[in-house]
Amino acid sequence: MQVVYINKLSSGESIFKALDSPVRINIIETLSEHNGMNMNELAKHLNLTNGAVTMHIKKLEEAGIIQTFSNYAKNGIQKNCFLVEDKVLIEFGTKKENNIYETELRVGQYSNYKATPTCGMATKEMIVGEFDNPQVFADPNHIDAGIIWLTTGFLEYRIPNYTVGRKMSELQISFEIGSEAPYHKEDWVSDIEFYVNEMYVGYWQSPGDIGGVKFSGNPIWWPPHLNQYGFLKLLRINRQGSFIDGRKISDVTIDQLQEGRAEEPLLLRLAVDPNGENPRGLTIFGQHFGRYEQGILVRVITEE
Repeated sequence: MQVVYINKLSSGESIFKALDSPVRINIIETLSEHNGMNMNELAKHLNLTNGAVTMHIKKLEEAGIIQTFSNYAKNGIQKNCFLVEDKVLIEFGTKKENNIYETELRVGQYSNYKATPTCGMATKEMIVGEFDNPQVFADPNHIDAGIIWLTTGFLEYRIPNYTVGRKMSELQISFEIGSEAPYHKEDWVSDIEFYVNEMYVGYWQSPGDIGGVKFSGNPIWWPPHLNQYGFLKLLRINRQGSFIDGRKISDVTIDQLQEGRAEEPLLLRLAVDPNGENPRGLTIFGQHFGRYEQGILVRVITEE
């Protein structure tokens, strides 16, 4: 199950607009029921013209709710439609209490890294350095990056720890990620691992590296044959274990992560193991890139 997590209403504007139509809601329900359909089948099933279906599909695709693939059939090229996300989690500006603090890191604010080609990064204005040269990860301009990609290796982030004197009861981290293929490849499964405070807490399997059609949220100069957007993920760690979008990925608890680190920054590592089963890269999207106008959002909840 893929989940869209919206913790700021403004970041979900494209989704809200896409859902503001009985026809598009009907399309989503139909695709869910039939596990995908091609455009002709969908038009016939809904008693709509192909042009009308195309218009609605475009809006749903721009919002990241569905994905289309073209393949060759007897009567020419056929476009197939599938749901990318099947659940939306919306958080309505929860009132902040004294035992909660939040921070946001830019994706370029990593403190440690290891990268193998294909790899690289870009700011909203330009490519940093050159493609497929791991040395660009040491370039001072990396802090301004809005998109970073690598095939194997890791990105590590230091999160300020303001919990001195209190114990954390839950850690929530939200980010937009996907796989990394040369150019792009929708069917490109990659196992992306998560470490917190140097402890492995589990992994998420990215379905692919989305590209081929330019996404309007990216800089105007960013070419359509490169990564366009990823998948918004929510990593939660509490006393019940570690979870991605509500699905348990390990028994590692928040108490285990705090042992011996009361006054240390929190460390988040996103990694792709070259010896893993599906080492097909990692792309992380931040400000000015991808579907969501955010970097790495962190919420820490402490005991009252």
